[in-house]
Amino acid sequence: MKNTYAIVDIETTGTDPKTDRIIQFGCVLVENNQIVSRFATDINPMQPISKQIQNLTHISNSRVKKAPFFEDVAQTIYNLLEDTTFVAHNIHFDYHFLNHELQRCGMPPLTIAGIDTVELAQIFLPTEISFRLGDLAESLGLAHDAPHQADSDAEVTASLLIYIESIMRNLPLVTMEKITQLSAVTSMQTSQYIASVFHEMQEHPVQIAEELTVVEGLALRKKEVPLFEEQQFGRKFPLTKKDKLALYQEKLTYRKEQGKLMNHVYRHFTEGTHKDLLIEASTGMGKTIGYLLPAQFLATPEEPVIISTVSLLLQQQLMNQDIPLLNTILDQPIQATVVKSKSHYIDLQRFKATLDAPVQQKQYALYQMGILVWLTQTVTGDLDELNLIRLNHLLFQEIKHFGVEYLSPSQPFYQDDFLRHLYARMKQSNVLIVNHALLAQETQRKHQFIPSSRYLIIDEAHHLPEIMEKVSHLFLDMHAFEKKITHYQEEAQLFDLIEMLIDQEPEAIHLFELYRAELTAILEMQEDIFSEWLPNLSVKQEEIVTEEERLNVSSTCEKNIQRLLLYYDELLDLQTQFLSYIKPMSDQWMNRQRVLWIDLLRFFDEMVQQSYLIHQWFSCWDANYVHFLSVYNQRVKLQLVDFDAAILPNTKWYERYEKILYIGGTLRVSGDRQYFAKKMGIPETPLKIIPTTYDYAQQAKLFTLTEGAPINELTPQEYADTLAHQLTALLRDIQQPVLVLFTSHDILQRVYNRMHMRFLEQGKEILAQGIGGSREKLLKRFMQSKDSILFGADSFWEGVDLPGDSLQVLIVTRLPFENPERLMTQARHAYLTEQGINPFMQESIPKAALKLRQGLGRLIRSEEDKGVMIILDRRIVTTKYGKKIARALPKELPLIEASIVKIKEAVTDFLEKT
Repeated sequence: MKNTYAIVDIETTGTDPKTDRIIQFGCVLVENNQIVSRFATDINPMQPISKQIQNLTHISNSRVKKAPFFEDVAQTIYNLLEDTTFVAHNIHFDYHFLNHELQRCGMPPLTIAGIDTVELAQIFLPTEISFRLGDLAESLGLAHDAPHQADSDAEVTASLLIYIESIMRNLPLVTMEKITQLSAVTSMQTSQYIASVFHEMQEHPVQIAEELTVVEGLALRKKEVPLFEEQQFGRKFPLTKKDKLALYQEKLTYRKEQGKLMNHVYRHFTEGTHKDLLIEASTGMGKTIGYLLPAQFLATPEEPVIISTVSLLLQQQLMNQDIPLLNTILDQPIQATVVKSKSHYIDLQRFKATLDAPVQQKQYALYQMGILVWLTQTVTGDLDELNLIRLNHLLFQEIKHFGVEYLSPSQPFYQDDFLRHLYARMKQSNVLIVNHALLAQETQRKHQFIPSSRYLIIDEAHHLPEIMEKVSHLFLDMHAFEKKITHYQEEAQLFDLIEMLIDQEPEAIHLFELYRAELTAILEMQEDIFSEWLPNLSVKQEEIVTEEERLNVSSTCEKNIQRLLLYYDELLDLQTQFLSYIKPMSDQWMNRQRVLWIDLLRFFDEMVQQSYLIHQWFSCWDANYVHFLSVYNQRVKLQLVDFDAAILPNTKWYERYEKILYIGGTLRVSGDRQYFAKKMGIPETPLKIIPTTYDYAQQAKLFTLTEGAPINELTPQEYADTLAHQLTALLRDIQQPVLVLFTSHDILQRVYNRMHMRFLEQGKEILAQGIGGSREKLLKRFMQSKDSILFGADSFWEGVDLPGDSLQVLIVTRLPFENPERLMTQARHAYLTEQGINPFMQESIPKAALKLRQGLGRLIRSEEDKGVMIILDRRIVTTKYGKKIARALPKELPLIEASIVKIKEAVTDFLEKT
């Protein structure tokens, strides 16, 4: 491979080399990890540059008018690249496009080697959130003065290559050796580049870093469990302002309302007569520090404070921001551990097995190489550190942890297992940070995972009921189950491989053959049973099965149902017999054999859960259970929903905690202080309200339109047209960042499709949920732009932190009611009606009001924020229920009706006024 690297970037009029042309070429030459030369030129494409490309690159038609044609510089570029190694960020585009242009001008095709820095970054920078060049430059602190200009992009790509090579040369040889072996899947000659660096490292070997160790050919970062050292003195909680100020040492700002919150928390845990306490505290007043500080004065590893929050992101925020800040003033630092479900952690034994028998697939190998690098960095083994949008790729399904009960002490990685390390850290921590889903799953676990304690704090508590209900849902896709069993039964697949493991055990083989036959019988019986329901369902339909329908099945179907329940009982009995027979010998199996064994045990666990669902679905008809049956192209799905899942006294975990604190920004609705407490089955729980520190009269404005079509009478297409017209008129001249909240993904996409190209041509980009990246990437891009427009639904209504000037205008397209056409909504309303509850007045309106308040919470998050909320749904002023919802918003924020023109003028005047 040539020692001179030509780092190239091109800007073009489009992506098709047959019709589009290059408008700028940039190249940086690198030798011995030093930039030695630069070349850049604009190019006249002899065709107009679209407004979209002009806005992206800041290269105008007038600018390139006097630039040379590509024919004039083709020879120069060809000579420049000769005898170099071509490097680009996404080499498939730059190399192919440039090659096409050179050949168009009569030059011979490029034959030089090529390296892709996108793939190098994916391998050697595995924890980066994004691999876009601009995002990498910002994350790594690389100078990037003019993004999407060829000279600047080439320069930063050169810096990126140099940086990545320094990372490579600091890796252990054993890691680089394995990456070299796996790298054959990379683009062009990227693999040869990796191999050349590895061979140079071999020639000058260095001792492995002290913080690393090698186990079974894997280089791992050493892990330690810091012991908790309790300070015996100075642990008196500061109840007064004077004592708090003395503790803060000017490192924290004293806030009156935050001080009240701290005292409420401390007194509840030390003096309170109630088990439960609700505290409503607005976002931005420092509520996290407000409950963490008093908790620290009580927490020990023997009685840890358990903190449950709504998301993995907020778990990390507590760990990485709030706790380190608080620890700067505490004599007894908080020793915290983030706790997630076992599937979030890598099983080293299973990962090693994938290296021993790799799947020949490019993305699979890219992930493997990235994980090899990550293992030299991580001490937690938490796969979320890889910052992937989803972990549903085959590799992650194969390497995720199934639990310490599946480990054997004789395994090479047993001592270094990440889940065992998590448990060890938990025992030395006085604060454990979990999430609501993990807490809710305690009711379903055979063995307790989250420890009992005197103290439980549930942050963002208004999310808990919905999450508990979701976690309780039992679901079975008949087609997916049949597909899995068919696959496992195939030659050389799981069941076949298990029989090969036990081929010397006749009794075990006999039990396993009976087990396989039982599975086949279950599949056939399920098909027979649901064929009775299928004729009543269309090609695509979902229905709720009633107890009456269940009782009125034919006698043949009833017999089949009883047989099916018996088959499941027999299946579980066979599992128990097989396990008791095989378990003693399984500890002696080798790595790959144990992986197969664990896969079978995992399947056995799934069958226990599936058996429970089948029994409950056919036999449990309590009023709080809803039985869903859906079919799509003859693909049957069952679902069982428990509407009482959020009733806390019914859960396993509620009694494990002596005192529980529920804190959130929206725990009540207008006229009903106990709304949340009643939903959770703890109606007598006291509610304390910490007054907001915001001056809404000075910080915010609230508008709705003076005129608009009755949206309930519009078709989806008409509604999307109306919204697109209103939003275009509103957003065309607004220069501040705008978040537009939708209640429907379908309408969001329809409106986006009508608007985004027109706005792009004007130099404004519309970012949209579900289009162009993950939620986190969209938020990052939104915050980096001064006048971005972001369309969001669902999760964007709350839990989005856009401080200061990042968000100044919030537009609500529709009052956030649940869709009444959804079967789940209809079923819930029917259940509430049976309980004597008016579902619209006591469920729909309060939920919509809370969601609107949460939307406002995205806008005003500190005492310095200013913002405008615009509600496009006129029902908020034309209906009684709309006016009731409006009363849930702050009294100091009057609702002003105005035309679009007047609203735009008011927005500009209000936001530009200092």
